[in-house]
Amino acid sequence: MKKKKKTEKQIREETDIQEIVNHYFYSKGLTLEQIKKDAKKKKIIYSRFTRPAKLLLTLAGSVKKAQEAIDKVAQWANSRGLDYAIETVFKKWLELDRLKPKEIIKKPYYKDNPMVWSETKRKWYVINEYDEWLEFAGKEEDIEWRIVK
Repeated sequence: MKKKKKTEKQIREETDIQEIVNHYFYSKGLTLEQIKKDAKKKKIIYSRFTRPAKLLLTLAGSVKKAQEAIDKVAQWANSRGLDYAIETVFKKWLELDRLKPKEIIKKPYYKDNPMVWSETKRKWYVINEYDEWLEFAGKEEDIEWRIVK
């Protein structure tokens, strides 16, 4: 039986799909060497990712737009401590413009007690372990700002 030669268009599409799959793995922190090594060890079944990547390419219209979609979903998922599959990207396609990374919020503390700013009194208050609001008498540099997730 004679093997059919692939057309230039088929080769280009396969290359585009491969770029998208690789970009997905890059967004998860893998290098090309790790991807190849894991594929050889059958940790990654590369063919499992080609169909969703093809769907994503069709939806996005270009490799560049597909990669941007992957990046957006990765940023959104990572900001929430979530894992994400390549299918998440095309399933969330219509929501992509609404997917925003979780805002990093810094909250004020003084000696491990949370603080509150009173707009009406224009003063800082420290909330102690008894939920009492104590007027803050320290200096601005005594306030510790912590990132709260």
